[in-house]
Amino acid sequence: MPAPIDTLVTVFGGSGFLGRHVVRALAKRDYRIRVGVRRPELAGHLQPLGKVGQIHAVQSNLRYPDSVRAAARGASVVVNLCGILSSSGAQTFDAVQNKGAETVAKAAAEIGARIVHVSAIGADADSKSRYARSKAAGEKAVRAVDHNAIVMRPSVVFGPEDQFTNRFAALARMSPALPLIGGDTKMQPVFVGDVATAVADSVDGKATAGATYELGGPEVMTMREIMQVILDVTERHRLLLPLPFGVANLQAMLLQFAPGDFKLTPDQVELLRADNVVSDKAKFANLTLEGLGITPDSLEAVAPSYLWRFRKTGQFAHKGI
Repeated sequence: MPAPIDTLVTVFGGSGFLGRHVVRALAKRDYRIRVGVRRPELAGHLQPLGKVGQIHAVQSNLRYPDSVRAAARGASVVVNLCGILSSSGAQTFDAVQNKGAETVAKAAAEIGARIVHVSAIGADADSKSRYARSKAAGEKAVRAVDHNAIVMRPSVVFGPEDQFTNRFAALARMSPALPLIGGDTKMQPVFVGDVATAVADSVDGKATAGATYELGGPEVMTMREIMQVILDVTERHRLLLPLPFGVANLQAMLLQFAPGDFKLTPDQVELLRADNVVSDKAKFANLTLEGLGITPDSLEAVAPSYLWRFRKTGQFAHKGI
């Protein structure tokens, strides 16, 4: 493989939460990066992550194959990070995470580029969740195009711009009680920086071709334990109110139309029914962060570095005062 400075990597979905960290990781390794996004004019925040001219955003929409092929042209490696947490208009789970993934894979195959596809541990063709089914369908579609594609399946990802820990921290600032859905459901929160490093390592050629990696943090935690860490870090004392799945689903029927942090969809409730942890199969095959030589950071270690803004006195808060 050519030296990084001579290698072009196209990253689809590079302006999102995980995307900006992947772009940063690739930029530090001196790759030239083309970022395929629907709205290039809103991707200006990526420019400071690299050197002058190193990162270039171009218009690309997974629903339009010609735009995807144009964004992939000349790339040695194509990374697909595109994913959504809820459907909206033409941006459906199937369009983005299934057919969109296939479109990216075909564009990469046409030019002989390697493919790194980011999915999710929850991907399951038999799940009742449309999100999980579309993720599984996307993996299958990518593999049908290129059996050497590398698939990365992270657990729930946390970090400065996430829609997970930040969301609950924001709600705790406004409400005396927080709804606890799936309190005993197990997750393995993984730091976004560690996932980005794994993706960059795959671009470097350190990952096994055709393998599916499962990326989880150092600890398996219940949803209740995760919520408690968020409350401890933000120094908020809130009641965690267990919500049966039936009641949560009824609430989600209404909250799916709510804005911002209050949004909750029935599909998201369905996802909370199943554990989201690295499988024993992946551990045995060494297809994990540790298998790539990455020591994952814990939620408790990283969360204080960005959730401090939700404390009553922000970064100047002192416990016991």
